[in-house]
Amino acid sequence: MLNKVIIMGRLTADPELRQTTSGISTCRFTVAVNRPYQKDKERQADFIRCTAWRTNAEFISRYFSKGKMIIVEGSLRNDDYTDQNGVKHYGMDVIVDRASFGESKGSSESGSYSEPTFQQPAYQQQNRPAPAQAQPAQESLQVGSLSDFEEILSDGEVPF
Repeated sequence: MLNKVIIMGRLTADPELRQTTSGISTCRFTVAVNRPYQKDKERQADFIRCTAWRTNAEFISRYFSKGKMIIVEGSLRNDDYTDQNGVKHYGMDVIVDRASFGESKGSSESGSYSEPTFQQPAYQQQNRPAPAQAQPAQESLQVGSLSDFEEILSDGEVPF
């Protein structure tokens, strides 16, 4: 089974950093994710609640604030509960496994939106070998007759 979520959007408010009674950091925040644009309709967004723990929580509360673009990877978790009046409430949270910046530092301060760019770190780009000169074409592979191949399942049983 697989439970994997990747979202990119803007924080609707500053993240709230708290500590559990045992001293573990936790951070809750909501990410607004735009839906694809549909012609002649008003742009819509989904508001997705997220919860981060430990170092992820501290990282998010330190470097993100309302309006900042964030990319979150995590998993969905049910957040269902029954209140004091017996009313059942349903919800889903993204439990954050990884968070990263969705834009360059200056782009949100200028007020203009730009799609995030994902680049390899500079040290990887510098160590990349120079492109090789054109190599002569390799000789085409030639396959012999079917008698060159061994029949594996001669006894009729599958090995797995």
